[in-house]
Order: sequence, then structure tokens, then C-alpha cells
Amino acid sequence: MSVRRVVPNVQTESPQDGAEFYAVLGLAEVMDLGWIRTLAAPGNPTAQVGLMREDLTAPVVPDLSIEVDDVDAAYAAMRDRGAEIVHPLTDEDWGVRRFFVRDPDGRVVNVLRHLRHG
Repeated sequence: MSVRRVVPNVQTESPQDGAEFYAVLGLAEVMDLGWIRTLAAPGNPTAQVGLMREDLTAPVVPDLSIEVDDVDAAYAAMRDRGAEIVHPLTDEDWGVRRFFVRDPDGRVVNVLRHLRHG
């Protein structure tokens, strides 16, 4: 299993204000689902920040997201470790397969893989 990218998630009441703030630092919006906006550095799409008002299907806003190439293996490894699964392995309508797990310091990590259609 390998990591494709790591994205910090910032909980905010105003993703629009956050997007305007981070645009000053050179980040541009690459996704807007209403409840989450993703900003990325032009020319370096793995340098990202997520701005989240809430999570659409999970009980909490995750502290960070880690995209992996094999989310099922990551889920099995975390379950074998006895880690607390906060949100079960789920195929989401917006094209990701993901789960949330709590790290040893209490942070919630969204572990995901983008689904390929077609």
C-alpha cells in the first residue's frame, strides 16, 4: 500500500472566506461540493487544503485525509491493529471509497481512494 497524498482539513463555518484567504497564498479551488472545498497549488496538485463546514455522511469532520492506493488493505490493517473506526468503509456518491479512523492522539483520519468509473 502506498500514500498518494495527505491533505489537512480545516473545519470552518465559511468555506468561501477560507478559499479567499488561502487564494492570497496561491491556492486555487479544484473542488466545491458545498460542504467541502478543496484548494490546490497550481502546478502541484498534491499540495492541498480541505475546507469543511461538516462532513456529508460521517459523524465528524476529519482532521486530515490520506489518499492511498488500496483503501481496503488500509481498512483491514487498521481493524487488525484494533484502531477505533469512526466511520465504516463506504463507497460515497461523490466518487471515493473511504473510512475514518482515530489516531493514538485522538485525531480523526479520513483514509480514502478515488473510485475509477468507466
